[in-house]
Amino acid sequence: MLERTFYFNFLQGDIYMSNATISDIGKINNANTADALFLKQFSGEVLTSFEQTTVTADKHMIRTIASGKSAQFPVMGRSSAAYHTPGNEIVGTALNHAEKVITINDLLISNHFIANIQEAKNHYDVRSVYSSEMGRALAFQMDKHVLQTMLQAAAGAANVGDSGYEAGTIITDSDANTSAASLITSIFDAAEALDDGYVPSEGRFCYLKPEQYYLLANATNAVNVDFSGRGSIAEGTIPQLAGINLIKTPHLPTGNVSGTGTDAGGAGGAQVINASNTVAIIAHTSAVGTVKLMDLAVESEYDIRRQGTLMVAKYAMGHGALRPEAAVQIQTA
Repeated sequence: MLERTFYFNFLQGDIYMSNATISDIGKINNANTADALFLKQFSGEVLTSFEQTTVTADKHMIRTIASGKSAQFPVMGRSSAAYHTPGNEIVGTALNHAEKVITINDLLISNHFIANIQEAKNHYDVRSVYSSEMGRALAFQMDKHVLQTMLQAAAGAANVGDSGYEAGTIITDSDANTSAASLITSIFDAAEALDDGYVPSEGRFCYLKPEQYYLLANATNAVNVDFSGRGSIAEGTIPQLAGINLIKTPHLPTGNVSGTGTDAGGAGGAQVINASNTVAIIAHTSAVGTVKLMDLAVESEYDIRRQGTLMVAKYAMGHGALRPEAAVQIQTA
């Protein structure tokens, strides 16, 4: 509310006005910076872009920790059954135990600095575009890391020494990237491998590049209702094969990821994998896990010395294989 107090000098006929008291609607409890409350739209745009872009966030296990550098996941072997001989003492049987440890990677950030003068001259909302791109960049990177971890699981050994536990599965099919019939056969082989490992039928997903996804969508025996197909050539969609949900993603890893760069998971190289010949990844939601130390967060601050605003989106997570028997890689060689 704008308040003005008037003072009238009867001798000289002058009017005096005091300064206005401004309500700073951008401050939190009338404290902090003048635009602190104006950052919520930016934060929401980053979060929305992240959630809309990622394809793996809701298709694997996620655990949040309040502190520390890693999280432990206990693994137990399978129990056995046997007939009891009357009169014999029941003394119990041993059950194998192990654990999987997922370590947090380095802090992953996406950041931009926008100069005031350039933002003022622009004819569109720069911050909205930048915030969407920042959320998308972090979503892409998380998907890459999770998919690479699924490949690590497919190449991994059994968690415990029980005969009931299987290792990961790698299917080699030289024609899988160009022949729909061959790729369909390999996906059915992957479903069989998951069945052999006692992996639940619900929660299975197959990740494909657009080229292979549309190859399947154009396959008559995959979409024809006479074969109980559920796809549509007209719409270019094919939701399932062999009871496995098909997911189209352009950032399926198909190269040799090495070193300590961003794709490799930082200094520890936790997501290093040679995916050069990968055509598809089939995994159950229990195949890999993500540990969150710092969930996706955004910050924005105006720098008066540089006359601009610095925007930062960030998270600190780690990814690791949990159940190798729940992951299958289809490769050409």
